[in-house]
Amino acid sequence: MPIISFGSQDIDLITGKKTVTIRKLWKNPLKIGDRLHCYWNLVSKEKKKIFEAEVTAVDLISFKDLKNDEEIAKEEGYENSLDMVKEFKKMYVNDIDDDDLFQIIHFKKLDIDQWEGEKINEKAMVTQRADILFDSGKYDKSALCYTAALKFDPNDVYLLNKRGDNLSRLGRFEDAVRCYDKALEIEPKNEYIWNNKSIALLNYGNPEKALETNNKAMELNSKNSVVLYWRGFILEVLGKLNEALEVYDELIRIDNKNPEVWNARGNLLSEMEEPEEALKSYDRALELCFDDNDIDAEAQNRKGNALLDLGRFDEALESYDKAIDIAKNNLEDPSYFILNKGVVLMELNRFQEAMESFTKVLAINPKNDDARVLRDECLENL
Repeated sequence: MPIISFGSQDIDLITGKKTVTIRKLWKNPLKIGDRLHCYWNLVSKEKKKIFEAEVTAVDLISFKDLKNDEEIAKEEGYENSLDMVKEFKKMYVNDIDDDDLFQIIHFKKLDIDQWEGEKINEKAMVTQRADILFDSGKYDKSALCYTAALKFDPNDVYLLNKRGDNLSRLGRFEDAVRCYDKALEIEPKNEYIWNNKSIALLNYGNPEKALETNNKAMELNSKNSVVLYWRGFILEVLGKLNEALEVYDELIRIDNKNPEVWNARGNLLSEMEEPEEALKSYDRALELCFDDNDIDAEAQNRKGNALLDLGRFDEALESYDKAIDIAKNNLEDPSYFILNKGVVLMELNRFQEAMESFTKVLAINPKNDDARVLRDECLENL
């Protein structure tokens, strides 16, 4: 019973694209018709059976010929033969000689009712892999897995919704909407899917249609905080600022401990040129971030902007400094926050320090025209 282990990154196995693998010649070589039991991560805690297969062809090749064959390397899923050789040297800890033989094993996946060994829930296995990839931000690979899982059940609402979410992450908003529409044909009273569709439509540049779709979700549950949050955002995009503010206020009545809502309210009030009220919202948002790790640089920057609008320059400077420190600690680009700090320093007539700030921005991004113009203005005032 030959067993083959694959790395869990070999997603093409479950999509059916990968039907060949290369292994060093075994003591008992494979032959056509042999049964393969295929696993992911065989020697780890994540060991998982993926399928059984039948060998359809076996070719032998010396390592001397294999290591320079770019075509075989690409068929095996590597960028080039050099990457393939590096991987083989990890797999086979003893040195590989040029005369060593390798098997190029071609196989076909067998239907589960033809398996000899333990049978698994293939749909659940593929779905779990898709969810893991989605949560880790590997959207190209997770999209392939959700597509593969839907082959087992094209009407699975969970999978249709998740595939729609996945396609949205990839910027394929029309395809995402089609997935949501199919899911809604099956579950027309699912407010979350209506909401997800509205988000896709908004990102696709159709806020009017997004609001219509959000209305459908509201009809089902007007107190759903997720639906309300996106409703406020859609109304902002449509320029319906007072209506958006009413939505955020309603959200706060439902749950006044959500920092994201307070931040959104602060952003809206800033746009409405009400910096005093905006500052209150930003302060409340920061208060609710009990863990310092939850406070991001942009939150401090928004507070700094509100303080700047109010002419409270020393406090604004303090907020921008915090934003810069957070960005640096998170290995993020701090240049935007440094630029804002420079503007405040100019307001305080601290032109030498302001010029140094703009110089730092230009060191990070030499093409930042704002920093260049402002630095020149500082020079004129020195």
